[in-house]
Amino acid sequence: MSADGVASMLVTGSGQFRARLTQIRLERLRLSAVEEARSRIAFITVPPGMVMVSFGIKGGPSPVWGGIAIGPGEIITFAPGQRLHARTVGPCHWGAVQVPDRQLADYGRMLSGAAFAVSPAARWQPSRAARKELHDLHRAGIRMAEARAGAVTDPQAAHGLEHQVLHELIECLSERREEETATGRRHRDMLARFEDLLGAEPLPRMAAICMALGVSSRLLNECCKEHLGMGPIRYSHLRAMQQVHRALLSGTPDTTKVSEVARQNGFCALGRLAANYRAVYSELPSATLRRN
Repeated sequence: MSADGVASMLVTGSGQFRARLTQIRLERLRLSAVEEARSRIAFITVPPGMVMVSFGIKGGPSPVWGGIAIGPGEIITFAPGQRLHARTVGPCHWGAVQVPDRQLADYGRMLSGAAFAVSPAARWQPSRAARKELHDLHRAGIRMAEARAGAVTDPQAAHGLEHQVLHELIECLSERREEETATGRRHRDMLARFEDLLGAEPLPRMAAICMALGVSSRLLNECCKEHLGMGPIRYSHLRAMQQVHRALLSGTPDTTKVSEVARQNGFCALGRLAANYRAVYSELPSATLRRN
C-alpha cells in the first residue's frame, strides 16, 4: 500500500480486520477498488505528481477523507502531496483513480478550452450520467484486473480504457464542487504534524503535543474527533499498542521481551498495558509472543 501513499493504518473496529484490494495499472492511470469489513484509520500522502479521486461503490459508505464526509453520488479529489487521515466506520466499499496531474490538466484544457486545475482538496457533485459512466468504466477495469490476474494483455484496450476514464473524469470534475476551506486545510495539516510527532515519540503528553503544534487542547480534541473519530490520547495509545502487537507478532520468545517492547513504544505501566491490550486483542501480550 505504500505505493498508494498509505504510510500507516490503525485498526479500530473489534474482531479480525479483513480487506480486499484490487488494482489495475494502465499506461499512466491506476484504478483501485477496496472492500473493508472493519473500521480503521489510515494516514495517507497522495503520491507526488498524482491526483487522487475517490468515490463510493454500489451506494455503500465511503471513508471520511481529511474530515470530509462524501455522500452517495459525490466524489472527492486531493492534489499531489496532500497529507490526510482517512477513516472508515464499519464495512466500506470504495473506489479510487490516481491520475498524473499534468495529464489531467492538459486533457481538461483540451476538452474545455480553458485552464484546468484541481485544488488541494474538493468535494464534487457530478451529474448522474457522468458519475454512472465513470463508475461503469472503473468497474470494467477492475473486472479486467480480476479476470487476468492484474495484467492487461491488450495494449489497445488499455489505451482506450485510459482515455475513456480521463474523459469521464473531466466531465465529473466540471460539475458543482465544494472546495476545502482554509480552516479545514489548517486542521488537516495540523493532524499530519500530529502524526509526525507520534512517529518520533509514541506517547507524548498532551501538553507537549499542544506546545509542539501551537494549538489549544480544546482545538486538538475537536479536530481529532472530526478526522479520527476519537480524541488524541486514545488515538496515540491505540497506535502505540498496535506497534507493540506487531512487534510481538514478529518476535520470538527467545529474543523478544514484552517489557522491552512496551518501553520502546512508550508504555511504562506494564500491568495497565496488559489489561488494555487484552481488551483490544483478547489475549495478554505474552500470549501473542508465545504464539510465534
